[in-house]
Amino acid sequence: MKKVILTVLITLVIMAGGFVMYIYSGSYDISQLSHHNAVTKWVINTTTHHSIDKRVEEIKVPDLSNPQITINGFKMYNKMCKGCHGAPGMNQGPMTEGLYPKPPAIYKSNDIPEANEAFWIIKNGIKMTSMPAYGPTHNDQEIWALAAFLSNKLGKMTAEEYKDWNKEYSEKKD
Repeated sequence: MKKVILTVLITLVIMAGGFVMYIYSGSYDISQLSHHNAVTKWVINTTTHHSIDKRVEEIKVPDLSNPQITINGFKMYNKMCKGCHGAPGMNQGPMTEGLYPKPPAIYKSNDIPEANEAFWIIKNGIKMTSMPAYGPTHNDQEIWALAAFLSNKLGKMTAEEYKDWNKEYSEKKD
């Protein structure tokens, strides 16, 4: 039994040493233009989804039914998000061509997050993606407004409706 334990320990030490050597060798390409292999992609995606699911369990969604909340969320999305995520009738900005992973075109998605998940993602951001955390620069009321727009309106908007909202509620009018 001692021989088995010793063999396992030696194997683990050798594997850890090999891993450390690999890290210091510079062999792993960290470039945004070099995509992850399937295993790395699976680990990141699985970790991300389970981490978010665990953290949104305790979030209580406030009443987001007031249309002004959705309008305020639209203004924020139009100002801060459409460059990366696009909008109905508007493609994602050219900056996204150099991002990996590329930000999702949320308005086209069949998987628009529920308000509590959108709130958590907007507030905290997501590591190893291009999604920043807006919690340090925006209060919860603003983040809930953006979450309300994402979960209740964006996916249902046509290009014409987005354009109309842009004319009516543009930040320039504030």
